[in-house]
Parts: sequence; C-alpha cells; structure tokens
Amino acid sequence: MTVWDDLVGQERVSEQLAAAARDADAFVTAAASDAPPPEASRMTHAWLFTGPPGAGRNQAARAFAAALQCVSPDRALGGVPGCGFCDGCHTALVGTHADVSTVAAVGAEILVKDMRDTVRKSFTAPANGRWQVILVEDAERLNEKSANAVLKAVEEPAPRTVWLLCAPSVEDVLPTIRSRCRHLVLSTPSVDAVADMLVRREGIEPDVAASVARATQGHVDRARRLATDPAARARRASVLKLPQRVEDVGGALRAAQELVDAAAEDAKQLAEEMDGKETEDLKAALGAAQGGRLPRGTAGVVKDLEDMQKRRRTRTQRDSLDVALADLTSFYRDVLALQLGSRIALANTDAEDALERLARSSTPESTLRRIEAIAACGEALDRNVAPLLAVEAMTMALRAG
Repeated sequence: MTVWDDLVGQERVSEQLAAAARDADAFVTAAASDAPPPEASRMTHAWLFTGPPGAGRNQAARAFAAALQCVSPDRALGGVPGCGFCDGCHTALVGTHADVSTVAAVGAEILVKDMRDTVRKSFTAPANGRWQVILVEDAERLNEKSANAVLKAVEEPAPRTVWLLCAPSVEDVLPTIRSRCRHLVLSTPSVDAVADMLVRREGIEPDVAASVARATQGHVDRARRLATDPAARARRASVLKLPQRVEDVGGALRAAQELVDAAAEDAKQLAEEMDGKETEDLKAALGAAQGGRLPRGTAGVVKDLEDMQKRRRTRTQRDSLDVALADLTSFYRDVLALQLGSRIALANTDAEDALERLARSSTPESTLRRIEAIAACGEALDRNVAPLLAVEAMTMALRAG
C-alpha cells in the first residue's frame, strides 16, 4: 500500500506528485554521490493544494511529504518513492517525522507567533539529509502578519526546503504567495469512489458505505467518521429532524439552542481529552513537581498554552456547527430536487419521508430561501457573530420559509 492509496478519486494529482517525488529523489541521490544534479523540472520548492472540503487537500500534501522522505531500498531498484512502509513514510504520515512540520489553525486565524518557529526552522538543513517539509493545513487562515512571514520564507527558501500550502481555493491565498507556488487542484471524489474506499480500507459493509458516501456527497473524512462513529450518526440524525421542529417560534428557538449546545459539547469533550494532558506534560517539561508549583518565570508559558486551548475549543465548536449546516443544506437540496422533479440521486435517503412531506407542503422558492438562510448563518459565524444568535436567526428564517 503506497502513500497515494489514501487519495480517493485523485488519480491525476497522484501522478503529478509521484513524478515530482521521483525527480526530488533523483536530486537527493545525485547530491549524496557528488554527481551533477539532474534537471528536476517537476519538482519545486512550494506547492499549493486547493479543492472543496473533503477532497483530501491535507491528505495529498501529507502523502507528498511522505514520498519526499521515503527511504525504502526499493527506490534503488526503480521503485517509486512513497512506499508507505519505510520509517520515512510512516513517521511523515503519522506526524512524528523530525523534518516534517505541520501548522494548522488552532482558532479562527494562524497567528504570526504560531508561524515564527516554523519559519525559522524552514531555513535549517534537514536532519536526515533529505528534505525539510513545511505543511500549512489552513493557509486560508493566515492573517496579514503570518502570511507575510510565510511569503518571505517562500521567496528565498533554503535549498532543501519544501512548502506545502492547503486552502479551499486559490483566491484564499495572497497573490504574492500563490504566484510562487505550483498549483494542484483536487476535485470532489465520486460517491462510488468514497464507498469503495470505505469497503476496502475500513471494512465497512457495502450498503452502509454507499449510504454514508451519498449522505456526505463525496466528503472523505466525514464519510469515514459517519461509517465508524455511532455518535456522529446520531448527531446527523438529530440535525436532519430540525426542519420538522421549526413550525413555531418556540420550537425554532429550542432547536437553535440544542444545536449550539451539541457543538459546545463536542468542543468540551475534545478539551477534556487533550487539555489536561497537554498542561501536565508542559508543567513536567518546565520542571514542576507533581502537583507542585511552577518554577519562577514560567507562568507566561502556561498562560500561552491556556490561550491556545481556548482558541481550539472555539474552533472545534465552529467546525461542529459547519458540519450541521452542511447536513441541513443537503437536506433542503434534496427537497428542492424533489420539487423540481430532478433526476439526481437523493443524499438523505434515510429521511425520505420527511423530504417528500416538506416538498409537498412548500414551494421551490421557499426552499431556496431556506438554503440561503443556512449560508447566511455560516457567513455570520465567519464574522464572529455569537453562535446562538446566528443559529437562532437561521432557524427563524427556516420557519418563515
């Protein structure tokens, strides 16, 4: 199983990255033997991966990082870098490779202080003699200062440094940064491709795999989570009942409160799993005895960690609400398809009775207004409107139609 097997429905992108990894490997091999370096036209120092949510931008970038760090002996016999089994591939894929640094947004933005150490590291030589890889998972969340820090590093990179930036679209990245990157566009995988992956890789029953692949419309990560996590399926079922609960003002407001509470509970569970261990590990690293006081001058470091954890809880709550909004949008999309007599397959076949009932009792115009209200809720959350206010406005709009 190679590193490219995780890229569902992205054969063209896999071929391009595999070719670049071969050229990169030839460059490293030539440098190690003091031979003249070959022309590596398919390899470059900065890459931009774009595509819709669920297409696998981060997976593609991490697979490429693993291929660049591949140390399989089969390469000398003509094997393609990215075997998936060697130490270089394995540690890059699981996030523990010394020369693969990952930056992801903890809160709404990637702050310059989150990038400072990574940018500094990008100018150092790789520890294992191959490549220093910097993977930025949420490049669209770089703010002005952190984006400028990345720009300076991408403009004049070290000889063995590779930047991998991931964003939904090319417009989400500064023109000055994207002009220095090789751009790869990923597409939404087909429902059949996602279902096939779930059967082969996760051992999911074919009918269940097909159902969750349809429900998520090709979103690989969400399909995998729905197929393997009963709690995720329960949350989705609850969200799909929301359109039937907004018939009166009280019902609409209660539904909004429950949706926000569920998202907050998700964030709380993640915090309980991660925050305590992170805090104890940091205190131990700073030299504090078990249950004892922190050494003088280290309180600021702990405060920085607490601030990061708070931003992560906010981001987790927002991500949970985003999933709920996507499920609601797909519900009303199915309603609209029924109203217009479209031949497209329904995504939410498990809620077909509710879909048909709403399709008969409303008009296509009202369904479109409801879809617009869901989009407006997402935009309000992007502007940092209080989640409860944004969701209440949405549920009231769903009630009005």
